This record gives sequence, structure tokens and C-alpha cells, in this order.
Amino acid sequence: MRTQVTDLDAFNAFVATRPTPEVLRQRYPGLTVVLPGDISTRELRSDNSRFFAEIDAESRITGGRFQ
Repeated sequence: MRTQVTDLDAFNAFVATRPTPEVLRQRYPGLTVVLPGDISTRELRSDNSRFFAEIDAESRITGGRFQ
């Protein structure tokens, strides 16, 4: 089942805590989290169900974008 993020303010506040990819996936199960180096399709989703994460040297998410 695909998860769609509808409350962007709450999502951005959560990402600001610098979660690990695993914690983000636990909090938003069904959200497709694409990490740097992952291979993904060029499919354009407008429902906020695929998040391209930016990570730091500690492998924590520091930001990203929906696409």
C-alpha cells in the first residue's frame, strides 16, 4: 500500500529531527524513500508518496524532496 504524505508541516518537522531512513520508514510505512545511490524510475508522482532523501555523513536524513 502506498502512503501519501498529506500533512507536509508535520512531515518537515519530523525530517528536521534528522531521522535515519529506517526510522522514517517506520513512521511513514508505505512511503517510498529513495536514498542517494538508489536506482528509481523516472515516474512522476504528484501524491507525495516518493521522497528523495538527502543524507549526511552519519546517514541521517537532513532534507529532500517529493517527486
